[in-house]
Formats: sequence, C-alpha cells, structure tokens
Amino acid sequence: MSLYLDRFRLGMVVGKFSPLHRGHEHVIQEALKACEQVLVLGYSQPPLPGCDRIRRMAWVARRFQHESSRLISLQIDDAWVQQRCTERALPWRPMPPNDADDDTQQAWLAWLLKGPLGLRPDAMFASEAYVTPTCQKLSQTFGHEVTPVSVDPERRQHPVSASLIRRDVHAHRAWLHPLVYRDFVQRVVLLGGESSGKTTLAQALAESFQTSWVPEYGRQRWEAQQGRLSLEDLIDIAHIQIETEESALNDAHRYLFCDTSALTTLGYGGWMFETQPEALLNLAQRRYDLVVLCEPDFDFVQDGTRRDFEFQRRQQRWYEEQLAMRGEPVVRVRGSVQARVAQVRAAVEARGGSIKP
Repeated sequence: MSLYLDRFRLGMVVGKFSPLHRGHEHVIQEALKACEQVLVLGYSQPPLPGCDRIRRMAWVARRFQHESSRLISLQIDDAWVQQRCTERALPWRPMPPNDADDDTQQAWLAWLLKGPLGLRPDAMFASEAYVTPTCQKLSQTFGHEVTPVSVDPERRQHPVSASLIRRDVHAHRAWLHPLVYRDFVQRVVLLGGESSGKTTLAQALAESFQTSWVPEYGRQRWEAQQGRLSLEDLIDIAHIQIETEESALNDAHRYLFCDTSALTTLGYGGWMFETQPEALLNLAQRRYDLVVLCEPDFDFVQDGTRRDFEFQRRQQRWYEEQLAMRGEPVVRVRGSVQARVAQVRAAVEARGGSIKP
C-alpha cells in the first residue's frame, strides 16, 4: 500500500543522472509508488564524462525494466531537443548550461515540457530544495497545480551525490547498482599466437588488479568436442565469448581481463576453413579499451591441442596486421609473467589509471 495520500496521474523526476546512483533510484521508486506514470527526464549541458545520453537511457532501462509500462524515460541532449522541435514545427531553445541560475533552468524546463515534450506532470519528486520553486514555476506555466514532493531531503538513506561519485567512480561503486557500474569497467583483451601465455597472464592480471577475468571459451568447446569444430561452431563460440564477457562485467572492479576475443575466432575461420563469414567479421569488430599483445618469447609448449611453432608465428603476424588496421590502444608484453603484469600496469598508469583514450 502506498504511504502517499495523493495519487498523481503523472509524476516527474528531473536530474542529470550522471551517473544514475542509488539515491536517484530511491526518488524514482518513491514516485512510482505515488503515480500512475512517472517521467524520468535527464539532461546535462555539457554531458559529463562517461554519462552520455545513450548510457543514461540504458541505466534507467536496466534498473526499471519491471516498470517499463509505467515509466517514461527521456534522456535528452541539444540535438534531441532540436530534432523534436523540427518535428513539431516549434522554435528551438538551446539547453542552459549546468551552471545557469535557477530561474533560467526552471524557465527552460517549463518551455521543454509545455512545447517539445507536450507533457504536463502534476507532481515533481526530488531530494533537492529546488523542487518547491520549480513546481511553482511549472504551476504558473501550466495553469494547474504541480505538487512538490520532497524525498529524503537530508540524504539519510542515501548520503551520496553524483558529483562525489564522479571524482572516483570506483571508490564509490557501492552507490551504483552493478548494472550501472559495469559501464565504467574497462575491458582489456589478451591476444597472441598459441602458447604465448595469454591464459596465465589473464589470471595473474585479475589477481594483481583484484578483479575478474574471462577464460577462452573456444578452448573449452574444442576440448568438449574432442577437437572437432565446424564453421557454425566458431560462430557460436564467438557469440558465447561475448556473452560471457558481458556477464562478467557485473562482477568486475575497474578492469575486466579477457583471454582472447571474437577476433581470434575470426582468425580460426581462415586458418581452419579458409573462410571468414560475415557473422564472424561483424562479431570481431567488438572494441576493447586496451589490447595486450603477448609476445611468444619463450619455448613453444605443446600441450596436445596446439599445432606447431610455425603456425604460432603465422598467427602472431596476423594479429599484428589486424591490430595495425584497427587502431586500438595496444601494449606489447614480453618476459616473465611478473614482468608482463608490470608492463600492463605501467601502460594503465601512464594514462592516469584510465586506459580509455
């Protein structure tokens, strides 16, 4: 049973949601208890790092999937508003910057709701003090009362702010649901010919960085089928490798280390069947934040599943050619496992702890 005495037709929650944190979610959940429908309206000018419109849309969709029929999520930017104005033959007004004064922000919100959006909420939910004067402005604009509903204004339940989280999203990850935090995890893929130490290094990196790693599914499939793989198997392997990575992001911290990728599966399409079908080509386009190319600078180890030294060299040359064409950040590692871990750590630290360009 709802604790709210009033039942609103359309409630509204407005914010930057950069990122969407548990405090935001609490406000949205409270609005859902009191309203038939809830508009979650997010915008920021400029967009804040790592929190573009597409990501904000995904965060709200993931977290409130069970309420999708009652939730109107509009995560907008200037281009989106301009297109909306064009469709409705309305004059466009640029979004005010984040540091604009309250009067400017409230006037633009009222214009946006009445004009381009064509939505007139009758309640606004927020933790911030601006909820009351904003509702007064909206009431004047719409000609009907817009009720301010203050939710946990002292932040006792969720004592956090998005600005604090943005200073170090990993240190404050407890305030983000895993389905939000996963988009801040940077994916590192390990490539190299057979017997170049990828699996050992992936495990060592995960231990050193205190995070997760993703094993090579193709090898598991090869062993399960006693070395008999078809081209259709390779396509399935690439799909499952990616699905496993996506699942592992929910448990990773800061980095996720991936022992090979669909690019490797694409290579085996050529090496085993002399063909690279479009499905594999498309899957192999998956991008990573950093590629670690393992040098085969130690004796070739034949474990019964590998071909030979010459094939390893052929693979290595192919990886070098592919990576040169793709233009992704690459660090080449060599030496002992400890030396390789140190080389990856140095590559990360050289970018200030972030491996995103």
